[in-house]
Amino acid sequence: MERVDPSALRWLIGVELTHYRKLSGRPQSEVAKVLGISAGMVAHFEVGRYFPSPDQIARMLGFYGAPAHDVERLSWLAGRADDHSWLARWSDVIPDWLKTFIGLEGLASHVVTYAPLVLNALVQTREYSTGVTESSARVRADQVERLVGLRMERQELVHRAENPVHLTMLLEESVLDRPIGGDNAREVMRDQLAHLLELGKRDNIEILLLPTAIGRHDGLEGKFTLLHFRDPDGQPQAQSIVYVEIPDNSVYIQDQRQVAQYTRNADQLRDAALSESKSATAIKKRLAAYD
Repeated sequence: MERVDPSALRWLIGVELTHYRKLSGRPQSEVAKVLGISAGMVAHFEVGRYFPSPDQIARMLGFYGAPAHDVERLSWLAGRADDHSWLARWSDVIPDWLKTFIGLEGLASHVVTYAPLVLNALVQTREYSTGVTESSARVRADQVERLVGLRMERQELVHRAENPVHLTMLLEESVLDRPIGGDNAREVMRDQLAHLLELGKRDNIEILLLPTAIGRHDGLEGKFTLLHFRDPDGQPQAQSIVYVEIPDNSVYIQDQRQVAQYTRNADQLRDAALSESKSATAIKKRLAAYD
């Protein structure tokens, strides 16, 4: 089942509209005259506060000189929204910046993530997730169970039968040696390692280990997630975006030159990492130590 969050769609379309307007060199005031609306409303469209209608999207992109296929693509993207967000149940426990990311994650076709400290939410077991969340100073004790439940719901993206998200997780070796789970860490880590091995058998999941022995590499600058948006035929639906989480906030990198640099960084990390089979062997060796 596809899960689409309207607020994330508005944000993504706004990014695209801003991109094309800036390429055309048109100010928001000129766009407003073409549409017969205020410049403030154009700004609202661009930051994802409101949805433009398909006709407004077509007129804006036509004014910017965007190719016809991009007009069709963005109109199609807008048509995927409905009035209900599957994230509504968690609206009181997740900030807007995280809600936007989770919504974008649900729209992505390929998620590339660099994990230097803990495992990505999409591969965590419930017990590992609880251990990570309980120890966080940013999470209230009464919200732990609900946030863990949200992470488990997010994992449907990689398990669904039709068009599952492709996940590439670039994982620091040290993450596997960091005990999570307090007094139950041994059991939690054993189950988590076994879970990783099972996930690695799926065609849509790559788990690539970065050995500590390789020393310094570009990923050490900090964790990041790269989101690609393509249709089942491999055609772009929207521009790729980089998500960087910082304490109590996040940064969304939309400039395509910067996105291209992160893409190169991810490729370099992939080159430095162990192969999937050797990564699995390294995980098995750690799992055997718990027997």
